[in-house]
Amino acid sequence: MRRGADLFDIQMSDTSFRLAESAQYNILRGPNGLRAGWRLLIFFAILAPMGYCASKAVDTFTEKLNTTPMGSPLGGTVMMGIFLGALLLASGIMARVEGRSIADYGLPWRRAFCSQFWLGALFGFASLTVLLLVIHLAGGFSFGSLALHGADIWKYGFFWSVPLFLSALLEDFFYRGYLLFTLTTGIGFWPAAFATSLWMGGMHYLNPGGHGLGPVAAFLYCIATCVVIRKTGDLWAALGIHAAFGWGEIFFYGVVSSGFPGQGHLFSSSFHGSTRLTGGSFGPEASLPSLAMLVIWGILFSLWFRDAKYPNAAAIRDPRRKRGPVQTAERYRGIQDVS
Repeated sequence: MRRGADLFDIQMSDTSFRLAESAQYNILRGPNGLRAGWRLLIFFAILAPMGYCASKAVDTFTEKLNTTPMGSPLGGTVMMGIFLGALLLASGIMARVEGRSIADYGLPWRRAFCSQFWLGALFGFASLTVLLLVIHLAGGFSFGSLALHGADIWKYGFFWSVPLFLSALLEDFFYRGYLLFTLTTGIGFWPAAFATSLWMGGMHYLNPGGHGLGPVAAFLYCIATCVVIRKTGDLWAALGIHAAFGWGEIFFYGVVSSGFPGQGHLFSSSFHGSTRLTGGSFGPEASLPSLAMLVIWGILFSLWFRDAKYPNAAAIRDPRRKRGPVQTAERYRGIQDVS
């Protein structure tokens, strides 16, 4: 009899809590704390001046080092490292304000370079190789001969891995880190994934050669890797795919990546034929075979990974709340277990 009374008290307490909680919601605050739109506004208000300062710093350092921001390993490392620092700092400030962590935004440092990262890297490099082989068999690509020899192979192979990883981390965490998480708390995961993917695709229109299929490929790539993030719980597998794909393009096969070439590549390859087959000046990503590959990616990822793990449900609700329905539900389950 007492147990039934306890269950009734808990249910009434939970109902009262929900009513009191909903009465506190307004245009500024919701069940997940400060509403997503306001958090994003604060985030970009912090990031914009940081990004401006980072841009000036990149110009200063690359001028002093006598290098280009995108075309060399040194220039790429300087540029990506400075911009990434600004992005992580702005995200870290928001994490402190919200009572969350960078891990909640999809980047748990304890899982850095985990097995899923390397599996993603293997998948990304293998996918690029298959894509170029398909274009080669269709008469649009020649692998060419070795352009580097001896120690230069190892030197450039290592040096290019640094900026290309930083580039993948910068781009992935910008579109699918704080931005994706915060939009998810406001409108749900898939609307947020679609919105961030659309933004990423649109920004690639500004890349060299970006007036063709490149933005479409960037959009499909983003959607496909959102599936990976949804199923694995964080960014590390997607980062492996991105970094290895870029490394394979710039260094290993020596092709243009999203409109940007690089110096110091292993093969002296070349494209020839229709831009729909080769991707033109944007690179093989903007080819029709690439679009087909990205659709296949999405299907494979959906079948390969089963359960949804992102976002962390505990991080969605406002971490600063003292007590809520989750706690009362745990009390309810505890009484049931005793029975």
